[in-house]
Amino acid sequence: MLRRNFLGLVGAAFALPLAARAQSGKSATIGFLGANTASIQQRYTAALVQRLGELGWIEGRNLRIEYRWAEGRYDRSPGLIAELVESKVDVIVTHAPPNVLAAKRVTSDIPIVFAAVGDPVGIGLVNSLARPGGNVTGLSLQSADLSGKRLQLVRELLPQARRLAVVGNASSSNNVMERGEIQKAAQSLGFELVIPEIRTLQDIAPVMETLKERADALFVQTDPLTNTNRVQINALALGLRLPTNYGVREFAEAGGLMSYGPSFADLFRRSADFVDRILRGAKPGDIPVEQPTKFELIINLKTAKTLSLPIPPTLLARADEVIE
Repeated sequence: MLRRNFLGLVGAAFALPLAARAQSGKSATIGFLGANTASIQQRYTAALVQRLGELGWIEGRNLRIEYRWAEGRYDRSPGLIAELVESKVDVIVTHAPPNVLAAKRVTSDIPIVFAAVGDPVGIGLVNSLARPGGNVTGLSLQSADLSGKRLQLVRELLPQARRLAVVGNASSSNNVMERGEIQKAAQSLGFELVIPEIRTLQDIAPVMETLKERADALFVQTDPLTNTNRVQINALALGLRLPTNYGVREFAEAGGLMSYGPSFADLFRRSADFVDRILRGAKPGDIPVEQPTKFELIINLKTAKTLSLPIPPTLLARADEVIE
């Protein structure tokens, strides 16, 4: 009987989630710097917090999260990171090259996990994807690699289009590198590119106005500046009757025609696994950078109807979500 009771207790112990047992009596503080606003990133942070909970890190129990928001103003990033460092956080989670680069400059001791960065090797965040080195690791967006796929979707939707406007934040190192891939893909697909530059919110309306009669479609690069102001960009594009292609689903949800790219919610969810490993003792420099595994094609049929634009059935059949 005693032996059975003992084995029952052992079995019950192993039936408990490993994470819950591993974190017994231990607490941690995460510093989170969002590139946009809290409301815009609610879906992303919810995915991060949910996964942390599944791993045994419960906010308000054994986990505290210090939130900061850059709101698209990268000049604020170094100061916000400094605040997190002063709060003695155990790990910093952030995204977008300016935020992650600022974090790397401010601290070389606190582990940094980036949830989404276009080319971490190219901008000098890590030594390599397999062996990041230093105190930084995370998830790459592969945005440059996806540019060709996005342009192919534009060509499939608009077989007669010739002039393609590419709008993105010219201050973003990721956007600058991505444009090289866009130009290569555009040449092979027969697009003539129009590439105006925006750097601030104030640039968006006048730049969009210059596209009147100069473009058949609009390709918007992913960046917190464009994401934060996606409603305005969509409204201006509709006013110009420009079909739009974006890299994240939130643009299509806000009235854009089509988006294709990695699921940011999934990337933020997976960043929790990096945090968990680091809190258990792993060194960030030894954790390989990972790539996206979940991609989404979103088509807004309501916007297509407003533009009187038929969507090819083959394209609709491949969509992960159709907004009607």
